[in-house]
Amino acid sequence: MTSVGFVWKNLYRKKTRTFLTFFCLFIAFLLYVALGSIAVVFSIDTVSGELGANRLQTSAKYSMIDDIPKRYVDEISQLDGVELVTHMSWFGGYYQEPSNMLVTFPVNPSTFFRVYPEYEISDEHLSAFIETRRGMVAPLSIVEQYQWNVGDIVPIGSQIYPQKDGNYTWEFELVGYYVPEQEGQTAVLLQYDYFDEANAFGPGSVGWLAIQITDPQLGPEIAQKIDSMYINSSDPVRTATESEANRQFLAQYGNITLMMSGILIAVFFTILLVCANTMAQAFRERIAELGVLKTIGFNDYKLGLWMLSEAILLSVLPAIFGVIIGMGLLVGVGSSGAAAMFLPTPPMSVVFSTAISSLALAGALGVLVGAIPALTTTRMSIVDAMHA
Repeated sequence: MTSVGFVWKNLYRKKTRTFLTFFCLFIAFLLYVALGSIAVVFSIDTVSGELGANRLQTSAKYSMIDDIPKRYVDEISQLDGVELVTHMSWFGGYYQEPSNMLVTFPVNPSTFFRVYPEYEISDEHLSAFIETRRGMVAPLSIVEQYQWNVGDIVPIGSQIYPQKDGNYTWEFELVGYYVPEQEGQTAVLLQYDYFDEANAFGPGSVGWLAIQITDPQLGPEIAQKIDSMYINSSDPVRTATESEANRQFLAQYGNITLMMSGILIAVFFTILLVCANTMAQAFRERIAELGVLKTIGFNDYKLGLWMLSEAILLSVLPAIFGVIIGMGLLVGVGSSGAAAMFLPTPPMSVVFSTAISSLALAGALGVLVGAIPALTTTRMSIVDAMHA
């Protein structure tokens, strides 16, 4: 029998115990991949990227749900260092059923795609969006998901804005689609002018501004200048870089990184005890057998290495399954469009880094729980083993 075969057979000597240990570790590493990836997303800026380095966001100072006057767009556009300003509003949209939420923004088509060049749209579709009063464009993934066709009249419900007649169901004409650079961005864009004229709350307000600046180094200076312009007005604002605005938005959920880390520490401390107990029982059950193997000439260190390999295999195998299924779940969440607000789902680079660290943790856990049985095996005399 080979060394690998020996370790494998001993691992499944007690099938029920091994399966239960395997299942506990599988769940632990599944949680590690899922929660670890979420913690990474909430701790770094995974949204803005290089293109977001020259963008600022301006919103109401005291609450993100407050609107600001649309005239701020023209006033801020006059500042030195400001190249272009566009605006967005949170529509609170859904398709067919309120539970079927759509990330939906009324925007100015003429400026939105210039400020956000990472959203690729054809000239034909952009022209139609600009010229169509009730126009709407959606990401290609959403168009395919709902089997929409260009020219369709799509009913979009709003949980916030009724029309002037009190009807919360709006009708927009799908005039095209765009392809976002990053997967998971699922914003449906509506023609702002029509929304501004038809909503019951009255015209002249927007949710927030996206400001494209000429030099990222000027960001703090321009942000301070914008805030000071309206500090004594009835609608004061706060301005930050796009990265900082995203971080502040995510921070509303609380210290997610700390919460995820606390859960994972508790889980793995428990799993460490479970694995250590499993290996201790396995070692005690075969002390006499180890004595026999030593008697017939097996090397002490080889037997110790077998014990250590068994512990590592017991930890790494369920970790591999947990990582694969955890990554699959995250990819599934991303492809389903279950993104928070306008933020994309975690990019695969984050998932891979978490997966690699989880496999390294599994190896370290195996070494830790297998070290004592392995050392005891190498130091145990034949006489002591046979008397056990």
